Amino acid sequence: MSKRQLPPQSLIDSIPGGAAGEAREPAPVHLWNPPLSGEMDMQIARDGTWYHEGDPIGRKALVQLFAGILKYDDDGRYYLVTPVERWAIKVDDAPFVATQLKVEGQGEQQKLVFTTNLQDSFAAGKDHPIRVTVDPETQEPSPYVLVRTNLEALINRNLFYELAELAVDRQHNGKTCLGVWSQECFFPIDGSAA
Repeated sequence: MSKRQLPPQSLIDSIPGGAAGEAREPAPVHLWNPPLSGEMDMQIARDGTWYHEGDPIGRKALVQLFAGILKYDDDGRYYLVTPVERWAIKVDDAPFVATQLKVEGQGEQQKLVFTTNLQDSFAAGKDHPIRVTVDPETQEPSPYVLVRTNLEALINRNLFYELAELAVDRQHNGKTCLGVWSQECFFPIDGSAA
């Protein structure tokens, strides 16, 4: 596998569907399986900041463009994928961070609408489940919500506190746990489902 310092513009030029800054749906990366092109010096930090060659990428539109071609593969690695290229990148935790929460309704009928650092908005539910892992050593929870196929957002600490305020006790998989409702789906947030 080659290690190459690839300028972001060459990758942008190979993305079908327009220039950076245009509103767009995520690309159909699940249909693209080109051979591995190599490793790109790109990293997504735990706080959601994208870096290229050690420097933060300051243009949000450019980051959104890259996020639209991001894929998490069966080998446990993240790639920027086009129909003709596949570049491995490093992701410290999750590629997105949930930064806003809007609560609509209440009880089992409530809807939890998350917005990420890259302005993706969606309601937690069957297609966007919430999960919480707990570090066995520190007992620190790490909450996540699925954004799209295999790509999650880390739920930031303030939003996790908001979820805790909404949490209720419920029997789930044979044990009592603390969790939240969204779109008639119950999600344990106490780490009991991990």
